[in-house]
Amino acid sequence: MTRVLIAWAAVWATGVFAVSAQLRMTPSQMRSHPAIAYDGKADDPVARLDDQLQRGELRLVREPVRGYLRSVLAALNVPESSQVLVFSKTSFQASRISPSNPRAIFFNDSVSVGWVRGGDVLEFTAQDPRQGTIFYTLDQTTDPPRISRNNVSCVLCHTSDATVNVPGLFVSSVYPERSGMPAPAPAYTPDHRSPFDLRWGGWYVTGSHRGSRHLGNAVATDPTDVEAMVTPSTVHTTDLTNRFDASGYVSSHSDLVALLVLEHQVRMVNLITRLGWDARLGSDAQRPLHESVKELVDYLLFVDEAPLPGPISGTTSFARDFASRGPRDSRGRSLRNLALTDRLMKYRCSFLIYSEAFDAMPSAAKALVYARMWEILSGKETSPEYVKLGPAERAAIVEILRATKAGLPDYFFAGDDASSGP
Repeated sequence: MTRVLIAWAAVWATGVFAVSAQLRMTPSQMRSHPAIAYDGKADDPVARLDDQLQRGELRLVREPVRGYLRSVLAALNVPESSQVLVFSKTSFQASRISPSNPRAIFFNDSVSVGWVRGGDVLEFTAQDPRQGTIFYTLDQTTDPPRISRNNVSCVLCHTSDATVNVPGLFVSSVYPERSGMPAPAPAYTPDHRSPFDLRWGGWYVTGSHRGSRHLGNAVATDPTDVEAMVTPSTVHTTDLTNRFDASGYVSSHSDLVALLVLEHQVRMVNLITRLGWDARLGSDAQRPLHESVKELVDYLLFVDEAPLPGPISGTTSFARDFASRGPRDSRGRSLRNLALTDRLMKYRCSFLIYSEAFDAMPSAAKALVYARMWEILSGKETSPEYVKLGPAERAAIVEILRATKAGLPDYFFAGDDASSGP
């Protein structure tokens, strides 16, 4: 049965490739396609929160300076320890953002919350299982507050090659000037594949590591030599007390581990969205389905992860909070266990395999993802780039998935170890 499934999947992918060689859709055409209906009613954590507010089932508490921030974080189950701080002017609230007034971002697996001191709104993104990333704002000046969806300006800025051309998030790394404006210098969109030394330009970073360079905590003061902004004191920072006045902020930390997790997460979410859209669009998809499957699975299994200069530690409880949220097998193992050595995760399979969006992918697409995962985890894929996933780690990932992931194909349970199967 499993051999038939994989053979069918290969034939189906080939058929999709042939069809998609025709004229492809633009991102805006994909969003408006009936199979996607991006402007339709959303079902995500922020939309549900808004429903609760409108029905009077929940009341948010407004504080001085922060407004509804802490109340919203609690309602959405977003940990305060996830705070990261960005001071480059790369937001629609750019006029308020600077090294002395960074934007705070908080996140969990499906929601992000943005807060700017002195701003009139909170910013949200939330992952709808079918539509993908949805953008919202909450008016900080009204009581009771009302959440509004933004399908225009946010989507235009957040749909590009950096988001695999679906509405999504990305992390920018720039050389910021004193004002926070990016200098006329290279800019990057890092994720877990990116070299450590190119990350976090325009961000505050608090934590410990053994690297000699990254772009965080630094401001370019010499336009003729932007690289001079990087110094030992900017690279190795655990305290932001002397960098800005943190009055009103939840904390003065921008945790290194939270930044590493966020960088992995934003692209993983975009790839899940993209594969779901490609599968639903069928012959109208912008690119061959097998390309989306390979890209997603390689990223899911950290195949191209850049080495980290560990050991790494943050400055808040984020690492502990993050690990505590995951399902565990009978031996206490979890796909949320962090390594923080030369790599981010102890078991290199993304925790977002448990997300609603992953589960909501069309069954045919999910079958292709599982088939490709099995080729790698069973050891049948022998290309050099997959060698770093050694037999012991592959076996552990399979065992954890067997114990914690509903809906796995039967062939994941064949035999006693990952070398068995179809």
